[in-house]
Amino acid sequence: MKKSTLLLLTLSLGLSLFSCKQDKMDTAEADSTLVADTIAKPEEAKPIQGYKIGDEATDFLLKNVDDKMVSLADYKDAKGFIVIFTCNHCPYAVAYEDRIIALDKKYKSQGYPVIAINPNDPEKQPDDSFDLMKVRAKEKGFTFPYLVDEGQKIFPQYGATKTPHVFVLQKSEAKNIVRYIGAIDDNHEDSSKVKEKFVENAVDALIKGQEVAVKETKAIGCSIKVK
Repeated sequence: MKKSTLLLLTLSLGLSLFSCKQDKMDTAEADSTLVADTIAKPEEAKPIQGYKIGDEATDFLLKNVDDKMVSLADYKDAKGFIVIFTCNHCPYAVAYEDRIIALDKKYKSQGYPVIAINPNDPEKQPDDSFDLMKVRAKEKGFTFPYLVDEGQKIFPQYGATKTPHVFVLQKSEAKNIVRYIGAIDDNHEDSSKVKEKFVENAVDALIKGQEVAVKETKAIGCSIKVK
């Protein structure tokens, strides 16, 4: 009887220990899965929506490379704007710099100045620091404001995802209406082989009082660097 009782107690104790260990393993696995899901699917992580054609673009107040603050409201006589999210380091942005300067020279006098904005976080991409923005603007002789999106608050409003990424705005009373979104043209590699000048066509149409034929294209460039 004593041996039988001892054997039963031993088996019971073994089963209890195994059950306890298994419970701990299951709990740990469940906690791990919960943490993974929380990391992979945070509630606050939402895809950038940005503006659509016909939306009103809100104004901004951003620092220029001359250390002055710039807003769209400063341009009292403008008929609209060519807002371009661009930067220093991206090869696509660099390839388009001369074309961006040409856009400003062509359309600023016609009421559509270029407003360039650097959306990148300088901690993620040191080449896009504010100090180096000043250097680049001077080297290239930028004829337009080159603003820093400090705190990265403006590019998500617009829905910019690349550098460069263009938003052509048209003034309508006190509003700035989005009329074109996308690429500058259809060939980032060679300006001499461009067949479709998307931004020029859009601005030309607006100046003539016509509807923009191609309202959206795919922006080709580097992804915006965020924290």
